[in-house]
Amino acid sequence: MKIIDLVFKDLTQVFRDKRSILFLAAMPIVFTLFMGFVYGLSGDNGAQDTHLLLAWVENGSAADFSRMLFTSIEESDSVKILHMGQEQALASLDNQEVDGVLVIPLEFNEQAINLFADSQPAGTLQSQLRLIADPESIEGRSLYQLLCIRVFQLMSTVKIGQMSAGSMGDPGRLIPARQLAWEMWGQDPSREAVHLEKAMTQEHGNWFGDNPFNQASPGILVQFAIMGLVTSAQILVQERKSRTLLRQKTTALKPWEILVGHWLAMFVVVFLQTALLIVFGQLVLNVSYLSDLPSVLMVAISLGLWVSSMGLLIGLLARGDDQVILYSMIAMFVFSALGGAWFPLESAGSIAITLGKILPSAWAMRGFQNILIHGLGISSAWQPSAILIVYTLGFFLLAVWRFSCEQEY
Repeated sequence: MKIIDLVFKDLTQVFRDKRSILFLAAMPIVFTLFMGFVYGLSGDNGAQDTHLLLAWVENGSAADFSRMLFTSIEESDSVKILHMGQEQALASLDNQEVDGVLVIPLEFNEQAINLFADSQPAGTLQSQLRLIADPESIEGRSLYQLLCIRVFQLMSTVKIGQMSAGSMGDPGRLIPARQLAWEMWGQDPSREAVHLEKAMTQEHGNWFGDNPFNQASPGILVQFAIMGLVTSAQILVQERKSRTLLRQKTTALKPWEILVGHWLAMFVVVFLQTALLIVFGQLVLNVSYLSDLPSVLMVAISLGLWVSSMGLLIGLLARGDDQVILYSMIAMFVFSALGGAWFPLESAGSIAITLGKILPSAWAMRGFQNILIHGLGISSAWQPSAILIVYTLGFFLLAVWRFSCEQEY
């Protein structure tokens, strides 16, 4: 097939140069080792506060059930509660000074008492509590899960107390039965809440998890996937300068076949480099890529497709080898620095986090970090991969437009 022949031609040109092997393989490995060492030093700063910070906003004076809920959450090893007014709490959340805001309504205690009465449906108590947090963040999801468990315990406590008082025909048994049920909840160490708290505590250790190469390996992988475009894009520039690309348009090769052939060659180069760094990270650096290989491959393939489309565009825009290097360097620095390849975006403030929701490199890093640091499954890789595919299509369409405008010069 003509496309395959074009792919093999490009690959032969890339790997014929021994300096390409050095650039594509040796340099990323050296940089990975160096960055992992630096991250290890920065993460060894003594004990850190690993608690989730929850702003507690109570409209009105504290009542029995709000105090019970407060005590239950406060006794968690994972959450630290801060009393705030609503405006202060929301401002703190915007400034990332807290991980979430819990608003206790004024009628909370009355709702808890009447929860199982005929006039009140059984989900009202939980629905009236307002947890304000980022639903896409680990912190937001952890707070939501913990709150669900604590509210369920509180609802069960109310129900048990009412059942006990009703069965004995003694309203005076309501409060003692309710208190006993609440104490039993707290004494059972096998409840799901305890396991959740352990997971949350681990989540808030070092930002790279238990291995600094969890950040260094995927970060350098993303960085050099972009920088590796230099060699592949230079081939396209050389074909344009020698008019080989224009002559290809007059052959049996269709324009789309020419583009796809060069694009696939770039993808193979990027993916081989990525696979090498993944194997090195797993075998030498103890980065758990194989813990969820399908998810890792999904993100890696999506990354390779996006980078290849960008490389195709660079090869069609650049007028010479020097411009290829310049454009690739600019892309590497912008996408690496602002995409979280060098440091976690959360440590750089709100602007960096906003950019992290836009840049494709940030989504690639999020995909890898969800797997390696947060231990999430394949469901966490779908969104980053899908967004990378969208960027792939965008850059590829720009390359098609530039190719259609290509003129002899």
